[in-house]
Amino acid sequence: MPMPYSSNEKLPYVRMEVVRLVRKGWSTVKVAQHTGFSQSAIVKWVQRAPDDFRAQTIPTRSSRPLHHPREFGSDMIQTVLAYRRKYERGALALQYFLKKDGVDISASSIKRILRSHEMSRWSRWKKRHTYPPRPLADAPGALVELDTIHHGPYDDRLYVYTLIDVHSRWAYAAPCLRINTHRSLQFVEDARLRAPFTFRTVQSDHGSEFSKWFTKHMVHLGMAHRHSRIRTPNDNAHLERFNRTIQEECLDRVSRSLRIWRKEIPEYLHWYNHERPHMGLDMKTPEDILKTIPRS
Repeated sequence: MPMPYSSNEKLPYVRMEVVRLVRKGWSTVKVAQHTGFSQSAIVKWVQRAPDDFRAQTIPTRSSRPLHHPREFGSDMIQTVLAYRRKYERGALALQYFLKKDGVDISASSIKRILRSHEMSRWSRWKKRHTYPPRPLADAPGALVELDTIHHGPYDDRLYVYTLIDVHSRWAYAAPCLRINTHRSLQFVEDARLRAPFTFRTVQSDHGSEFSKWFTKHMVHLGMAHRHSRIRTPNDNAHLERFNRTIQEECLDRVSRSLRIWRKEIPEYLHWYNHERPHMGLDMKTPEDILKTIPRS
């Protein structure tokens, strides 16, 4: 019986067996009657079959069309490439310039042209991000946001790890000379020891200090780790506001020194968590919110 054209992996071998029958002296009509294939297909296979008698298969030809009926002509392609070289901009910007000059073409088509001519910044090795649902901050530790502050010029930079619990606004921070995944993990472990609640989900941005190694060890410690969504600044809004607050109320008011920051930041955190009223908490402190929650 006839077999599927492209999905049957044995078909290349079957074609060669059919050709061998013809080479043994069978007529193409007889082979067609014997195998169930059409005579015209058998004739084509005989023509395509290699002369080498050791060949075992006749490969299946791709059914992919060589051209698209609505493909762009060479003039349009060269126009897009010329605009790319002239402006060095992305597809949306090129679409704007082309439309301004009377050339109507979609941004997706521009992207395909640039990609096919290797003039695109797109990379097939680019990391694709998946985001689990953002947990509801209905209890302390349900959602803890994590980030870093970069302070000073590149050749003389200090860093501050920051963390805040979205539900209670309890915050923690620690300065350091450099950041990496190991320091990120150590910072979270230090924060867990000081926090009066259990961390369930920690959320960070896509910085290199919060890489797959960090995620793996967070899971090992019994915490979920999710990244904030690309182009969604509100995902880490509570921590971004805390970063601004600690800079205005602490870091900018003392000398820029790691030794001084290690002394001043803990004092500020105690005031922030125990004495500073928060408008978002109806003028209560994080400690006031934590006192109202039963300890398990």
